[in-house]
Order: sequence, then structure tokens, then C-alpha cells
Amino acid sequence: MTVGAGGGAHMNARGALGKYGEELAARRLVESGMTVLERNWRAGRIGEIDIVAMDGEALVVCEVKTRRAGLAGTPFEYPMAAVSPVKAARLRRLAEHWIEERGGPPPGGVRIDLVGVLLPRRGAPLVEHARGVA
Repeated sequence: MTVGAGGGAHMNARGALGKYGEELAARRLVESGMTVLERNWRAGRIGEIDIVAMDGEALVVCEVKTRRAGLAGTPFEYPMAAVSPVKAARLRRLAEHWIEERGGPPPGGVRIDLVGVLLPRRGAPLVEHARGVA
């Protein structure tokens, strides 16, 4: 991972946190009966899809947001509040690119889901899956 000026260890820690959250999210999706097709799929400058999965005949573009709970001095944003209208529009564009690359839409259409992962100071992570957020 390339780190910009001033990023340093903070960016590496954040990257590790994100990867851990994506692993937990992928596991949750598989446990709920979905098939993970790809992770961290990139479309040039548009961005990246954290997880591409199938839920029956529906293609699912899944955004994963991971947060640590209650670190002193850190502004806290609940993971599920992290998809803005701008982010949702980008996810829709990414889904279109993924479909174009694969030769057409699936019979069940496309859905955008969000998995929020909250890591408390103690205890098990809280993994929440919201379907059709955008």
C-alpha cells in the first residue's frame, strides 16, 4: 500500500482494520447463503468495490465500513451511517462497470448492501448487514 505524505503508521493501521472488517463481512455474507465472487475489485479512477457477491440470482455490490468503538479523542461515526448519496452513486457506477466487464446484468438485478463492523474495546465484533441501502 502506498502511503501519502504524513500517512505513515496511521494509514497502515487503518488498512489492517479495514482488511479485518472485510474478512468478517465476507464471512457473514457467506454464512447468510451468499457467494462471494470478488473482493477489492477496482475500476480505474472510479474506485473500488469491497465485496462483489451473488445472493441467489441477484448481484450484490457490498460496501464494508469498519470502526473501532470508543477510542478517546477519536470522532466516532456509526459504520452504517457512512454511505452518503455521493458514495451510493459511485457504488452504482462501479456496479455498472463490473456488469459491463462480465457481459450483462444478472437475472435477479443488482443490489447495493452495506456491512458495518463495529469493534468494541472488549468482546466480539458486531457485524451488521443492511440489504438494499442505495
